[in-house]
Amino acid sequence: MLPRLEIVRRLRPVELVSSPRISTVEGGSHPLPALAPYVAATTTLASPTSRSHLALHVGGTRLGLSYDGSALSLVTTRGHDTREHRSRRMGGAESPTELGLTLTGTHLTAWSRERGRWVARARRDLRDDLDVGVLHDEEALASLTVELPDQPSVAGGFGQLGLRDLRLVSEADGTPVRDEGDLWLSATSAGPGFFDSAHTSLWRLSPETLELRHTGDLYFRRPDHPGAYGDHATHVVRDGDRWLVATSTWGDFEQPTTRADRTAPSRLRVTLASVDGSVDLLRGERVLDTVELPLPTDGFTSVAVWDPHLLRDGDRWLVGFVSASRFFRFHPALAAGPSLDDLALVAAAPDRRATEGTTLLRVDGELLVLASDGRDGRRGERARFPVFGTDLVERGALDAPYPTNLPWPTLAHVDGGWLMVAFNGAPAGGRLLGYGTHGDVVVMREPD
Repeated sequence: MLPRLEIVRRLRPVELVSSPRISTVEGGSHPLPALAPYVAATTTLASPTSRSHLALHVGGTRLGLSYDGSALSLVTTRGHDTREHRSRRMGGAESPTELGLTLTGTHLTAWSRERGRWVARARRDLRDDLDVGVLHDEEALASLTVELPDQPSVAGGFGQLGLRDLRLVSEADGTPVRDEGDLWLSATSAGPGFFDSAHTSLWRLSPETLELRHTGDLYFRRPDHPGAYGDHATHVVRDGDRWLVATSTWGDFEQPTTRADRTAPSRLRVTLASVDGSVDLLRGERVLDTVELPLPTDGFTSVAVWDPHLLRDGDRWLVGFVSASRFFRFHPALAAGPSLDDLALVAAAPDRRATEGTTLLRVDGELLVLASDGRDGRRGERARFPVFGTDLVERGALDAPYPTNLPWPTLAHVDGGWLMVAFNGAPAGGRLLGYGTHGDVVVMREPD
């Protein structure tokens, strides 16, 4: 069916500012219009004990970083109300060479670059300080400015601490979109925290050299309320004269904290954007309008759906997705219909406990469904890549190493052999940050 795969490379493209729009040695305030609340600034220190600062101004609020020569703190100011936030255990920097400030969704983070790596030294969830609606308001974001010191500094779009949820950009029939032999991928760019600090990014991968290059970022408008969000776990499809972009609304997801929250219906769902095919969607930054992608969950309990994967099979569309019976217990499902707004359930596997990354793949003319069994599954359903028929009855599993976390099985048949792009749960950014800063990109190939 599918050959044995082995790991051939690991990649970790960590960047605070991935799309520099300002590069200067002059201090003061500089316009930094943003499409969504994912921006960053960095500055070089004259010496490890030099005092310095950085700040973002949005919607009448100053979001600042202050460095006193030994420790970093965050300072938020709105009108006459100023609040300082410092980590007593993690705030002290160790011989820093640069400072960084990032805004990712509602999370403000102060960074120091130590021994060649970025370390988070203070973090604040701004939901505790201001009306966060302003952070998603596109008019306010268009007027955003950055305050820089008199040192070499850059500012622009926020990059990533790691990549996960990698999917091939594909034609509607599932064939990978290629450009001079290269593959295109969408990914979740990890931020300094849980899912609501991440966003969707686009990448170009050379199957020959395994070089991975960042090419763009996508943000999304919801159909039910205004603003720009960093939704992610995305599939990009070229369907004739249009692009289709299906994504999961993780951009403002809040971790359930009570038993009732874990079993209550969630706003987490799947949306769909349709973009004119003449648009160069794979390069640059864009905000996309979306509509609801209605995914059927008949016959089983579902509090949320995510991880869409689209494929047109003849005169019907298929959509693989994940449904959760509660947080976090989830399983694969498959829907089909004559159009994406007229889908019916084909199959589901609600007995599984920790299976996601539902992926449709055609192998030797047969349509298969692949997924990822996390380590919280039942015995025999842990740390593996199951292979199903379209009835979601398991037929076996990929013969491939299973990295940590819940890597998706993203495969392409290129240059006469199979290549797989996955990820792991390796964190970045230091001990202050919790879950969500993963992971390494793990590339596998069938052996020669």
